[in-house]
Amino acid sequence: MLTLKLIKEEKDLIIKRLAIKNFDATQIINDVIALDDKRKNTQQEVDNKQAEMNSLSKEIGKLFKDKKIEEANKIKGQTSSIKEEISQLNKELSDAQENLHKLLIQIPNIPNEIVTPGKGEEDNVILKTIDTKIAMEDKLPHWDLAKKYDIIDFELGVKISGAGFPVYKGKGAQLQRALINFFLAENSKAGYLEIQPPYVVNEDSGYGTGQLPDKEGQMYHMQLDNLYLIPTAEVPVTNIYRDVILKEDELPVKNTAYSACFRREAGSYGKDVRGLNRLHQFDKVEIVQITKPEDSYETLKTMVNHVEQIVVKLGLPYRVLQLCGGDTSFTSALTYDFEVFSAAQEKWLEVSSVSNFESYQANRLKLRYKGKNDKKPQLAHTLNGSALALPRIMAAILENNQTEKGIKVPEVLVPFTGFEYIN
Repeated sequence: MLTLKLIKEEKDLIIKRLAIKNFDATQIINDVIALDDKRKNTQQEVDNKQAEMNSLSKEIGKLFKDKKIEEANKIKGQTSSIKEEISQLNKELSDAQENLHKLLIQIPNIPNEIVTPGKGEEDNVILKTIDTKIAMEDKLPHWDLAKKYDIIDFELGVKISGAGFPVYKGKGAQLQRALINFFLAENSKAGYLEIQPPYVVNEDSGYGTGQLPDKEGQMYHMQLDNLYLIPTAEVPVTNIYRDVILKEDELPVKNTAYSACFRREAGSYGKDVRGLNRLHQFDKVEIVQITKPEDSYETLKTMVNHVEQIVVKLGLPYRVLQLCGGDTSFTSALTYDFEVFSAAQEKWLEVSSVSNFESYQANRLKLRYKGKNDKKPQLAHTLNGSALALPRIMAAILENNQTEKGIKVPEVLVPFTGFEYIN
Protein backbone atom coordinates (compact mmCIF):
# COMPACT_ATOMS: atom_id res chain seq x y z
CA MET A 1 0.00 0.00 0.00
CA LEU A 2 1.33 3.41 -0.95
CA THR A 3 1.70 5.88 1.90
CA LEU A 4 -0.46 9.01 2.01
CA LYS A 5 2.69 11.09 2.30
CA LEU A 6 4.03 9.70 -0.97
CA ILE A 7 0.69 10.08 -2.75
CA LYS A 8 0.36 13.74 -1.75
CA GLU A 9 3.99 14.62 -2.48
CA GLU A 10 4.40 12.64 -5.74
CA LYS A 11 0.88 12.63 -7.19
CA ASP A 12 1.86 13.24 -10.82
CA LEU A 13 4.78 10.79 -10.73
CA ILE A 14 2.59 8.03 -9.27
CA ILE A 15 -0.07 8.53 -11.95
CA LYS A 16 2.61 8.46 -14.65
CA ARG A 17 4.36 5.34 -13.32
CA LEU A 18 1.13 3.39 -12.71
CA ALA A 19 0.24 3.96 -16.36
CA ILE A 20 3.18 1.59 -17.08
CA LYS A 21 1.06 -1.08 -15.34
CA ASN A 22 -1.87 -0.03 -17.56
CA PHE A 23 -3.61 1.36 -14.49
CA ASP A 24 -5.24 4.80 -14.78
CA ALA A 25 -4.77 6.18 -11.26
CA THR A 26 -5.94 9.75 -11.89
CA GLN A 27 -9.42 9.49 -10.39
CA ILE A 28 -8.56 7.28 -7.44
CA ILE A 29 -5.53 9.41 -6.50
CA ASN A 30 -7.65 12.57 -6.61
CA ASP A 31 -10.32 10.84 -4.51
CA VAL A 32 -7.72 9.76 -1.95
CA ILE A 33 -6.34 13.27 -1.60
CA ALA A 34 -9.84 14.80 -1.31
CA LEU A 35 -10.92 12.21 1.26
CA ASP A 36 -7.75 12.71 3.27
CA ASP A 37 -8.35 16.45 3.31
CA LYS A 38 -11.92 15.84 4.50
CA ARG A 39 -10.62 13.48 7.19
CA LYS A 40 -8.14 16.07 8.43
CA ASN A 41 -10.76 18.84 8.44
CA THR A 42 -13.20 16.63 10.31
CA GLN A 43 -10.52 15.71 12.83
CA GLN A 44 -9.82 19.41 13.36
CA GLU A 45 -13.52 20.05 13.96
CA VAL A 46 -13.60 17.21 16.50
CA ASP A 47 -10.55 18.63 18.26
CA ASN A 48 -12.08 22.12 18.34
CA LYS A 49 -15.39 20.87 19.70
CA GLN A 50 -13.60 18.73 22.27
CA ALA A 51 -11.54 21.74 23.36
CA GLU A 52 -14.77 23.73 23.70
CA MET A 53 -16.26 20.91 25.79
CA ASN A 54 -13.22 20.81 28.05
CA SER A 55 -13.38 24.58 28.55
CA LEU A 56 -17.09 24.49 29.39
CA SER A 57 -16.57 21.55 31.77
CA LYS A 58 -13.98 23.57 33.70
CA GLU A 59 -16.31 26.56 33.81
CA ILE A 60 -19.20 24.39 35.01
CA GLY A 61 -17.01 22.90 37.72
CA LYS A 62 -15.97 26.36 38.88
CA LEU A 63 -19.58 27.59 38.96
CA PHE A 64 -20.72 24.58 41.00
CA LYS A 65 -17.82 25.18 43.38
CA ASP A 66 -18.92 28.83 43.77
CA LYS A 67 -22.52 27.64 44.44
CA LYS A 68 -23.76 29.26 41.21
CA ILE A 69 -26.01 26.32 40.44
CA GLU A 70 -28.41 28.00 38.01
CA GLU A 71 -25.58 29.38 35.84
CA ALA A 72 -23.81 26.02 35.93
CA ASN A 73 -26.93 24.15 34.77
CA LYS A 74 -27.53 26.67 32.00
CA ILE A 75 -24.04 26.13 30.58
CA LYS A 76 -24.38 22.39 31.16
CA GLY A 77 -27.34 22.43 28.78
CA GLN A 78 -25.06 23.75 26.05
CA THR A 79 -22.76 20.76 26.38
CA SER A 80 -25.48 18.30 25.32
CA SER A 81 -25.69 19.75 21.80
CA ILE A 82 -21.89 19.87 21.56
CA LYS A 83 -21.70 16.18 22.56
CA GLU A 84 -24.16 15.34 19.77
CA GLU A 85 -22.07 17.32 17.30
CA ILE A 86 -18.90 15.50 18.41
CA SER A 87 -20.66 12.15 18.09
CA GLN A 88 -21.77 12.96 14.54
CA LEU A 89 -18.32 14.25 13.60
CA ASN A 90 -16.67 11.08 14.99
CA LYS A 91 -18.99 8.99 12.81
CA GLU A 92 -18.04 11.07 9.77
CA LEU A 93 -14.38 10.71 10.72
CA SER A 94 -14.69 6.95 11.06
CA ASP A 95 -16.47 6.68 7.70
CA ALA A 96 -13.82 8.85 6.03
CA GLN A 97 -11.00 6.72 7.46
CA GLU A 98 -12.71 3.49 6.36
CA ASN A 99 -13.40 4.78 2.85
CA LEU A 100 -9.85 6.11 2.59
CA HIS A 101 -8.44 2.67 3.47
CA LYS A 102 -10.71 1.02 0.89
CA LEU A 103 -9.33 3.33 -1.78
CA LEU A 104 -5.70 2.94 -0.75
CA ILE A 105 -5.74 -0.86 -0.96
CA GLN A 106 -7.01 -0.66 -4.55
CA ILE A 107 -3.93 1.24 -5.77
CA PRO A 108 -1.15 -1.02 -7.15
CA ASN A 109 2.50 -0.65 -6.27
CA ILE A 110 4.53 1.75 -8.38
CA PRO A 111 6.76 -0.09 -10.88
CA ASN A 112 10.48 0.54 -10.74
CA GLU A 113 11.75 3.07 -13.27
CA ILE A 114 13.41 0.32 -15.36
CA VAL A 115 10.11 -1.52 -15.91
CA THR A 116 9.12 -1.17 -19.55
CA PRO A 117 5.59 -0.62 -20.91
CA GLY A 118 3.68 -3.60 -22.23
CA LYS A 119 0.33 -5.35 -22.16
CA GLY A 120 1.34 -8.86 -21.12
CA GLU A 121 3.87 -11.69 -21.26
CA GLU A 122 4.50 -11.18 -24.97
CA ASP A 123 6.12 -7.81 -24.09
CA ASN A 124 8.47 -9.10 -21.39
CA VAL A 125 12.19 -8.48 -21.90
CA ILE A 126 14.35 -11.59 -22.34
CA LEU A 127 17.62 -10.93 -20.49
CA LYS A 128 19.36 -14.27 -20.88
CA THR A 129 18.79 -17.60 -22.61
CA ILE A 130 20.82 -20.72 -21.78
CA ASP A 131 19.88 -23.13 -24.53
CA THR A 132 21.09 -26.62 -23.67
CA LYS A 133 18.23 -28.32 -25.50
CA ILE A 134 19.05 -31.85 -26.62
CA ALA A 135 17.82 -33.01 -30.02
CA MET A 136 15.37 -35.89 -29.58
CA GLU A 137 13.25 -38.00 -31.86
CA ASP A 138 9.75 -39.13 -30.92
CA LYS A 139 9.69 -36.90 -27.85
CA LEU A 140 6.77 -37.67 -25.55
CA PRO A 141 5.02 -34.95 -23.53
CA HIS A 142 5.20 -35.36 -19.78
CA TRP A 143 1.57 -36.49 -19.47
CA ASP A 144 2.33 -39.45 -21.74
CA LEU A 145 5.57 -40.18 -19.87
CA ALA A 146 3.68 -40.02 -16.57
CA LYS A 147 1.27 -42.64 -17.85
CA LYS A 148 3.99 -44.78 -19.44
CA TYR A 149 5.98 -45.05 -16.19
CA ASP A 150 2.91 -44.87 -13.91
CA ILE A 151 4.28 -41.96 -11.86
CA ILE A 152 1.51 -39.33 -12.10
CA ASP A 153 -2.18 -40.18 -12.42
CA PHE A 154 -4.24 -37.27 -13.75
CA GLU A 155 -7.46 -39.26 -14.14
CA LEU A 156 -7.32 -40.47 -10.55
CA GLY A 157 -6.91 -36.85 -9.45
CA VAL A 158 -10.08 -35.95 -11.38
CA LYS A 159 -11.92 -38.79 -9.66
CA ILE A 160 -10.84 -37.72 -6.19
CA SER A 161 -11.01 -33.93 -6.54
CA GLY A 162 -11.37 -32.65 -10.10
CA ALA A 163 -9.13 -31.33 -12.88
CA GLY A 164 -5.93 -29.72 -11.68
CA PHE A 165 -5.29 -32.09 -8.73
CA PRO A 166 -2.84 -34.80 -9.93
CA VAL A 167 -1.88 -37.85 -7.89
CA TYR A 168 1.88 -38.56 -7.75
CA LYS A 169 2.80 -42.23 -7.41
CA GLY A 170 5.91 -44.33 -6.76
CA LYS A 171 9.02 -42.78 -8.26
CA GLY A 172 6.96 -39.75 -9.29
CA ALA A 173 6.16 -39.02 -5.65
CA GLN A 174 9.78 -39.72 -4.68
CA LEU A 175 11.08 -37.34 -7.36
CA GLN A 176 8.65 -34.70 -6.15
CA ARG A 177 9.89 -35.10 -2.57
CA ALA A 178 13.51 -35.09 -3.77
CA LEU A 179 12.98 -31.76 -5.52
CA ILE A 180 11.46 -30.24 -2.38
CA ASN A 181 14.34 -31.45 -0.21
CA PHE A 182 16.94 -30.32 -2.74
CA PHE A 183 15.44 -26.83 -2.98
CA LEU A 184 15.22 -26.48 0.80
CA ALA A 185 18.78 -27.73 1.22
CA GLU A 186 20.09 -25.20 -1.33
CA ASN A 187 18.17 -22.39 0.36
CA SER A 188 19.40 -23.38 3.80
CA LYS A 189 23.02 -23.40 2.55
CA ALA A 190 22.42 -19.83 1.33
CA GLY A 191 21.45 -18.74 4.83
CA TYR A 192 17.66 -18.98 4.68
CA LEU A 193 15.93 -20.15 7.86
CA GLU A 194 13.43 -22.91 7.09
CA ILE A 195 9.83 -22.26 8.18
CA GLN A 196 6.92 -24.71 8.14
CA PRO A 197 3.89 -22.42 7.84
CA PRO A 198 0.12 -23.04 8.03
CA TYR A 199 -1.67 -23.67 4.74
CA VAL A 200 -4.62 -21.49 5.70
CA VAL A 201 -4.55 -17.80 6.59
CA ASN A 202 -6.99 -15.26 7.93
CA GLU A 203 -8.27 -12.18 6.11
CA ASP A 204 -5.68 -9.87 7.71
CA SER A 205 -2.87 -12.01 6.31
CA GLY A 206 -4.37 -11.91 2.83
CA TYR A 207 -4.61 -8.12 2.98
CA GLY A 208 -1.14 -7.83 4.48
CA THR A 209 0.69 -9.25 1.47
CA GLY A 210 -1.75 -7.85 -1.09
CA GLN A 211 -3.57 -10.99 -2.25
CA LEU A 212 -6.75 -9.38 -0.94
CA PRO A 213 -8.68 -7.72 -2.39
CA ASP A 214 -6.72 -7.99 -5.68
CA LYS A 215 -6.89 -11.79 -6.07
CA GLU A 216 -9.88 -12.62 -3.89
CA GLY A 217 -11.60 -14.58 -6.66
CA GLN A 218 -8.50 -16.70 -7.24
CA MET A 219 -8.18 -17.87 -3.63
CA TYR A 220 -10.09 -20.77 -2.10
CA HIS A 221 -12.24 -19.25 0.64
CA MET A 222 -13.62 -21.26 3.57
CA GLN A 223 -16.57 -19.04 4.33
CA LEU A 224 -17.68 -20.68 7.58
CA ASP A 225 -14.34 -19.88 9.23
CA ASN A 226 -13.45 -16.92 6.97
CA LEU A 227 -10.08 -18.51 6.19
CA TYR A 228 -8.24 -18.78 2.88
CA LEU A 229 -6.09 -21.58 1.45
CA ILE A 230 -2.70 -20.07 0.65
CA PRO A 231 -1.74 -19.38 -3.00
CA THR A 232 1.94 -19.35 -1.97
CA ALA A 233 4.03 -19.71 1.20
CA GLU A 234 4.92 -16.03 0.78
CA VAL A 235 1.62 -15.15 2.49
CA PRO A 236 2.03 -16.91 5.87
CA VAL A 237 5.81 -16.44 6.01
CA THR A 238 5.75 -12.68 5.36
CA ASN A 239 2.86 -12.30 7.80
CA ILE A 240 5.05 -13.64 10.59
CA TYR A 241 6.35 -10.07 10.70
CA ARG A 242 2.99 -8.26 10.54
CA ASP A 243 2.78 -5.54 13.23
CA VAL A 244 6.43 -6.18 14.14
CA ILE A 245 9.21 -3.65 14.68
CA LEU A 246 12.55 -5.34 13.92
CA LYS A 247 15.89 -4.15 15.18
CA GLU A 248 18.24 -2.93 12.47
CA ASP A 249 20.81 -5.60 13.35
CA GLU A 250 18.17 -8.31 12.77
CA LEU A 251 18.12 -7.43 9.06
CA PRO A 252 18.17 -8.98 6.59
CA VAL A 253 15.60 -11.57 7.57
CA LYS A 254 15.91 -14.64 5.31
CA ASN A 255 13.24 -17.36 5.39
CA THR A 256 12.44 -20.33 3.17
CA ALA A 257 9.39 -22.56 3.26
CA TYR A 258 7.85 -25.47 1.40
CA SER A 259 4.08 -25.56 1.05
CA ALA A 260 1.31 -26.86 -1.08
CA CYS A 261 -0.27 -23.94 -2.98
CA PHE A 262 -3.91 -23.58 -3.97
CA ARG A 263 -5.22 -21.41 -6.81
CA ARG A 264 -8.65 -21.28 -8.45
CA GLU A 265 -7.19 -19.40 -11.45
CA ALA A 266 -6.33 -22.57 -13.38
CA GLY A 267 -8.44 -23.17 -16.46
CA SER A 268 -9.88 -26.48 -17.57
CA TYR A 269 -9.37 -26.60 -21.32
CA GLY A 270 -6.65 -26.41 -23.97
CA LYS A 271 -3.04 -27.46 -24.36
CA ASP A 272 -1.75 -24.64 -22.13
CA VAL A 273 -3.37 -26.22 -19.07
CA ARG A 274 -2.79 -29.88 -19.93
CA GLY A 275 -0.86 -32.15 -17.57
CA LEU A 276 1.27 -30.20 -15.08
CA ASN A 277 1.19 -26.92 -17.00
CA ARG A 278 -1.40 -25.28 -14.77
CA LEU A 279 -2.86 -26.74 -11.59
CA HIS A 280 -5.26 -25.87 -8.79
CA GLN A 281 -2.93 -27.50 -6.23
CA PHE A 282 0.83 -27.66 -6.58
CA ASP A 283 4.00 -27.71 -4.48
CA LYS A 284 6.44 -24.83 -4.23
CA VAL A 285 9.46 -23.79 -2.19
CA GLU A 286 9.61 -20.07 -1.46
CA ILE A 287 12.31 -17.67 -0.32
CA VAL A 288 11.46 -14.42 1.50
CA GLN A 289 13.72 -11.58 2.58
CA ILE A 290 13.13 -8.43 4.64
CA THR A 291 15.75 -5.72 4.25
CA LYS A 292 16.52 -2.06 4.75
CA PRO A 293 15.32 0.07 1.79
CA GLU A 294 18.83 0.92 0.63
CA ASP A 295 19.74 -2.78 0.44
CA SER A 296 16.69 -4.22 -1.32
CA TYR A 297 17.80 -4.00 -4.95
CA GLU A 298 21.19 -5.55 -4.23
CA THR A 299 19.27 -8.25 -2.35
CA LEU A 300 17.04 -8.76 -5.39
CA LYS A 301 20.16 -9.44 -7.49
CA THR A 302 21.42 -12.04 -5.01
CA MET A 303 18.03 -13.75 -4.96
CA VAL A 304 17.92 -13.89 -8.77
CA ASN A 305 21.45 -15.32 -8.83
CA HIS A 306 20.51 -17.89 -6.19
CA VAL A 307 17.49 -19.12 -8.16
CA GLU A 308 19.56 -19.25 -11.33
CA GLN A 309 22.17 -21.49 -9.70
CA ILE A 310 19.45 -23.94 -8.64
CA VAL A 311 18.12 -24.14 -12.20
CA VAL A 312 21.68 -24.57 -13.55
CA LYS A 313 22.28 -27.50 -11.19
CA LEU A 314 19.19 -29.23 -12.56
CA GLY A 315 20.73 -29.05 -16.05
CA LEU A 316 17.64 -27.61 -17.72
CA PRO A 317 17.51 -25.12 -20.61
CA TYR A 318 16.30 -21.83 -19.12
CA ARG A 319 15.86 -18.15 -19.72
CA VAL A 320 15.50 -15.07 -17.51
CA LEU A 321 12.98 -12.33 -18.22
CA GLN A 322 12.29 -8.89 -16.80
CA LEU A 323 8.53 -8.42 -16.67
CA CYS A 324 6.92 -5.50 -18.45
CA GLY A 325 4.43 -3.23 -16.72
CA GLY A 326 1.37 -5.16 -17.89
CA ASP A 327 2.74 -8.46 -16.54
CA THR A 328 4.15 -7.11 -13.27
CA SER A 329 1.92 -8.06 -10.36
CA PHE A 330 -0.30 -5.69 -8.37
CA THR A 331 2.14 -5.62 -5.42
CA SER A 332 5.51 -5.81 -7.18
CA ALA A 333 7.85 -2.96 -8.10
CA LEU A 334 10.16 -5.16 -10.19
CA THR A 335 9.96 -8.85 -11.10
CA TYR A 336 12.26 -11.30 -12.86
CA ASP A 337 10.86 -14.58 -14.16
CA PHE A 338 12.66 -17.86 -14.83
CA GLU A 339 11.38 -20.20 -17.52
CA VAL A 340 12.55 -23.70 -18.43
CA PHE A 341 12.14 -25.30 -21.84
CA SER A 342 9.67 -28.12 -22.33
CA ALA A 343 11.23 -30.38 -24.98
CA ALA A 344 8.11 -32.20 -26.15
CA GLN A 345 5.76 -29.21 -25.99
CA GLU A 346 8.51 -26.99 -27.46
CA LYS A 347 7.56 -24.09 -25.24
CA TRP A 348 8.93 -22.15 -22.29
CA LEU A 349 7.35 -22.77 -18.88
CA GLU A 350 7.52 -20.29 -15.99
CA VAL A 351 9.00 -21.84 -12.84
CA SER A 352 9.94 -18.83 -10.71
CA SER A 353 9.14 -15.17 -10.11
CA VAL A 354 11.54 -13.12 -7.98
CA SER A 355 10.16 -9.75 -6.89
CA ASN A 356 10.95 -6.64 -4.90
CA PHE A 357 7.86 -5.11 -3.30
CA GLU A 358 9.82 -2.23 -1.77
CA SER A 359 7.73 -0.82 1.13
CA TYR A 360 4.35 -1.68 -0.43
CA GLN A 361 3.69 -4.86 1.57
CA ALA A 362 5.47 -3.50 4.64
CA ASN A 363 3.08 -0.55 4.82
CA ARG A 364 0.07 -2.90 4.68
CA LEU A 365 1.70 -5.18 7.27
CA LYS A 366 2.94 -2.34 9.50
CA LEU A 367 6.32 -4.06 9.24
CA ARG A 368 9.03 -1.68 10.38
CA TYR A 369 12.58 -1.60 11.72
CA LYS A 370 14.44 0.76 13.99
CA GLY A 371 18.13 1.52 14.34
CA LYS A 372 19.80 2.39 17.64
CA ASN A 373 19.91 6.08 16.78
CA ASP A 374 16.56 6.30 14.99
CA LYS A 375 13.91 8.47 16.66
CA LYS A 376 11.10 6.40 15.16
CA PRO A 377 10.77 3.14 13.18
CA GLN A 378 10.62 3.17 9.38
CA LEU A 379 9.13 0.82 6.82
CA ALA A 380 11.24 -2.15 5.73
CA HIS A 381 11.36 -3.60 2.19
CA THR A 382 10.09 -7.11 1.42
CA LEU A 383 11.14 -9.48 -1.37
CA ASN A 384 10.22 -13.01 -2.33
CA GLY A 385 10.89 -15.62 -4.98
CA SER A 386 10.02 -19.15 -6.02
CA ALA A 387 12.94 -21.49 -5.43
CA LEU A 388 11.27 -23.30 -7.10
CA ALA A 389 7.71 -24.14 -8.21
CA LEU A 390 7.61 -27.89 -8.83
CA PRO A 391 5.03 -28.86 -11.48
CA ARG A 392 6.71 -27.33 -14.52
CA ILE A 393 10.18 -28.27 -13.24
CA MET A 394 8.89 -31.84 -13.04
CA ALA A 395 7.44 -31.56 -16.56
CA ALA A 396 10.74 -30.24 -17.95
CA ILE A 397 12.80 -32.93 -16.21
CA LEU A 398 10.58 -35.68 -17.62
CA GLU A 399 10.53 -34.27 -21.15
CA ASN A 400 14.18 -33.18 -21.43
CA ASN A 401 15.67 -36.28 -19.78
CA GLN A 402 13.88 -39.11 -21.59
CA THR A 403 16.27 -41.82 -22.81
CA GLU A 404 16.07 -45.41 -24.00
CA LYS A 405 16.73 -46.52 -20.40
CA GLY A 406 13.98 -44.31 -19.01
CA ILE A 407 13.89 -40.83 -17.47
CA LYS A 408 17.37 -39.86 -16.28
CA VAL A 409 17.24 -38.16 -12.90
CA PRO A 410 19.41 -35.01 -12.64
CA GLU A 411 22.64 -35.87 -10.85
CA VAL A 412 22.04 -33.41 -7.99
CA LEU A 413 18.77 -35.18 -7.16
CA VAL A 414 20.12 -38.74 -7.02
CA PRO A 415 21.24 -38.44 -3.36
CA PHE A 416 17.65 -37.45 -2.56
CA THR A 417 15.88 -40.05 -4.74
CA GLY A 418 18.16 -43.03 -4.29
CA PHE A 419 17.75 -43.93 -7.99
CA GLU A 420 19.19 -42.65 -11.28
CA TYR A 421 16.39 -43.56 -13.65
CA ILE A 422 12.62 -43.73 -13.71
CA ASN A 423 11.80 -46.84 -15.71
